[in-house]
Amino acid sequence: MRFKLIALAVLASAATVAACSDDDPATTTRLRAVHLSPDAPNVDIIVNGSQVATDVAYDESTDYYAIPSGTTDIQVQAVGSNDDVIAASPSLAANTDYTVIAANLLASIEPLLLTDNNTAPTAGNVKVRVVHGAPSAPAVDVYVTAPGADLATATPTLTGVSFKGVSAYLSVPAGDYEIRVTPTGTKTVVIDSGTVPLASGQIRTVIATDAPGGGEPFGAIVLDDLN
Repeated sequence: MRFKLIALAVLASAATVAACSDDDPATTTRLRAVHLSPDAPNVDIIVNGSQVATDVAYDESTDYYAIPSGTTDIQVQAVGSNDDVIAASPSLAANTDYTVIAANLLASIEPLLLTDNNTAPTAGNVKVRVVHGAPSAPAVDVYVTAPGADLATATPTLTGVSFKGVSAYLSVPAGDYEIRVTPTGTKTVVIDSGTVPLASGQIRTVIATDAPGGGEPFGAIVLDDLN
């Protein structure tokens, strides 16, 4: 089956984030969070003892927000509960952007911490990163092609990406693309973006996901990293 890639909306009612325009990058880091545990309830996100986002639903994220660099306590709790479903204390470097994903099914929920490279792409290009965030899906191949390109003769852009796998950033010329995902070694499309216009200077993270509750139909979300 073919499923349209859905743009991830950051809902004002779902996540309240701190402004970061005046923070000193020499002593702060930027962090955003994504709820991708398909059978978990809506969650609150607590960083260093302060609630930074509330009632975040599956497939939703916060924007980046600034926090002091160094050891950072991150807690994820079901809304209305004081019990942690995730408790982690990573060391975050100054002047660096991170994405923390609440990943996997609820019984095995875990943090997946990504280091983001939001350095602007070279003139005329875009940067795209792919993350396998669907716990019920097998390893996959990813095709990034011109819209409508025939996969029968296409070579995968990425191959054998397993759950929690994260690609390097792909730098491609700005333009229209189609992103399709197949189980590794097959041409059976399980996720199809349709035509995705990418403008010069943009950076995007594409994450494959389970359906709400877990399992098929698989889909994807897109994070707007830059521009």
